[in-house]
Amino acid sequence: MPPTYDVAALRARFPALDAGYAHFDGPGGSQVPVEVARAVGETLTAPIANRGTSYAAARNAELVVLTARQAMADLLAADPGGIVFGRSMTALTMDLARTLARDWGPGDEIVVTRLDHDANIRPWVLAAERAGATVRWLEFDPDTTELDEVGTVLSDRTRIVAVTGASNLVGTRPDLPAIAEQVHAAGALFVVDAVHLTAHAAIDVAALGADVLLCSPYKFLGPHCGVLAADPAFLEILRPDKLLPSTDAVPERLELGTLPYELLAGTTAAVDVLASLGPEHGSRRERLVAGMAAVEAHEDRLRVRIEEGLAALPGVEVRSRAAHRTPTLLVQVPGGEARAAAFLADHGVFAPAGSFYALEASRRLGLGDDGALRIGLAPYSDDDDVDRLLNSLGEACRTGSS
Repeated sequence: MPPTYDVAALRARFPALDAGYAHFDGPGGSQVPVEVARAVGETLTAPIANRGTSYAAARNAELVVLTARQAMADLLAADPGGIVFGRSMTALTMDLARTLARDWGPGDEIVVTRLDHDANIRPWVLAAERAGATVRWLEFDPDTTELDEVGTVLSDRTRIVAVTGASNLVGTRPDLPAIAEQVHAAGALFVVDAVHLTAHAAIDVAALGADVLLCSPYKFLGPHCGVLAADPAFLEILRPDKLLPSTDAVPERLELGTLPYELLAGTTAAVDVLASLGPEHGSRRERLVAGMAAVEAHEDRLRVRIEEGLAALPGVEVRSRAAHRTPTLLVQVPGGEARAAAFLADHGVFAPAGSFYALEASRRLGLGDDGALRIGLAPYSDDDDVDRLLNSLGEACRTGSS
């Protein structure tokens, strides 16, 4: 862990942590720093109106939107003109799939994976079914949790390949640039669900090879909304359903209705908090890259501690086994995962059990729709949290197996 990473100072910025709980529920949504809450509140209480330039309230709204686009562009190494905001990643993906599917027909093929959250599966499956296109499934090895070779499901009829940047269930991080190279060689579009990955690593849309990348600020310290990033030139060819008077300009043509200005302001604040974890000097992008590298090192150190502790608990099986993964562990424990999650919660440790909308992955692992216990780290996790988790889980396992 870099010596400059001061987790105690970071934790002091999160009012929710004052309640004294140990949070391992970050993959479902992170806690929020005071800067984000303040930005949301100040935007709601400042003069605000529909976007424009003719008076102060309208200019405030315009500035919030443009500032948020630039913040997300810095976080993702993207073009701010290709940043689209929506109600959620799921809603944005549904809209994108419906729009692209207008050009699909019988014989076209859409590739989805068993590793993904359903938000990067079902929109494509539904759109393909309505267009008469064929859905092809890319599997993963349940023993290693590594994704299979994408070349086995590609053909000259492949139109879209949708792949997770990191599994929200087991943490597996597929080799996106290598996948992108094969997808593009087949003449297909590559769509990446980076909701889980963006919380744990620096993102560069072009370096990953993504034609479209989606994420959710509430996973990385921000408010509940969704973000889509793409080349503006790609967005120009899309003709989504929209209201007649609404602008046809990109990226606004993909945003339905008035944007939630307070959530966009909170998103900008969240990006700035992540940037503050890097050096004081340099561009925001440079500080973000350094800050996320520090987060990754900190979380990986804690992940190793947890894995070593779990290995000492009899009957515990960790299903997260990929060589390259986020600090997200799916665990089976004696006595049942739902019981263990409830036991942990009673002891102030939040690590829920379930399949967490990664239904195909849970079934592929032989866990059915119930899933298992998920332990997820966040930038504010510390050694005391890990101690509490391991001690409480050890007690839960002892009582569960007796």
